[in-house]
Amino acid sequence: MKDTFKHQGLRNRLITVLQTKGVTDHAVLSAIKTIPRHLFMDSSFEEYAYQDVAFPIAADQTISQPYTVGFQSQLLEIKPGEKILEIGTGSGYQTSVLVSLGAHVYTIERQQELFKKTQLLLPRLGYKPKHMYFGDGYKGLPQFAPFDKIIVTCGAPFLPKPLLAQLKIGGRMVIPVGDAQQMMTLITRNSAKEFDKQIIEECAFVPMLTDKSLKNFS
Repeated sequence: MKDTFKHQGLRNRLITVLQTKGVTDHAVLSAIKTIPRHLFMDSSFEEYAYQDVAFPIAADQTISQPYTVGFQSQLLEIKPGEKILEIGTGSGYQTSVLVSLGAHVYTIERQQELFKKTQLLLPRLGYKPKHMYFGDGYKGLPQFAPFDKIIVTCGAPFLPKPLLAQLKIGGRMVIPVGDAQQMMTLITRNSAKEFDKQIIEECAFVPMLTDKSLKNFS
C-alpha cells in the first residue's frame, strides 16, 4: 500500500482539474490532494485513479469521480467538529475526505461485501470515522441525531423523511434525487417543520436501495 511521488504529482494535476470545474474550497482541495485515491480502488485501475471519473468497486457499486466528492463536500460547508451522517460508505473515499475535514463521521453501508472491506481499509489508511454501520441508509441513525450535516452518496428516488427528521435546525443535506434523471439537491432545515430545497445540477449515481414502506417528501 504505497503512495509514491508519482501518485502525489497526479493528485496535484487532479486538483487543477477540479478547480477549473468549480471546486474552490481550500480545505476540500487539500483533503483530496492528500488522500491516496488509488488505495481505495482495485489495483487494475491504479493508473487511472487520478482521472476525474468514477470506477467500479465491489458489489456492483462505484467510487465517485473526484469532482463529485469535492463538489458535495463543498456544498456541505463542513466545519471541524461537526457531526456528519454519510449514507453510502462505499469504498470509503468520501468518508476519508469528511474525516480529513475534521468532521465526526457516522457512516452507513447497505452492501455487506463493501462494508466488511471498507471497515478494515479505513483504519489501515488512518481515516477513522466515529462509527461505521451496516444497515438501511433510508432509516439513518436516529440514536445519534441530530446531525449538523447529511451527505447521501447514492441516488434516491425521493427525499427520505427519516433523514430530514435527523437533520439539525440550520443544518444542510446534500442528496442526489430522481429516477430516470437525478438532480443534486441541497436541503437546508430552517425550523422544525420548514425546509428549503435547492436544485443544484444534474448528476448520476448508483441507486439507493429503496424501502417501499417509506413515504416521499416533496
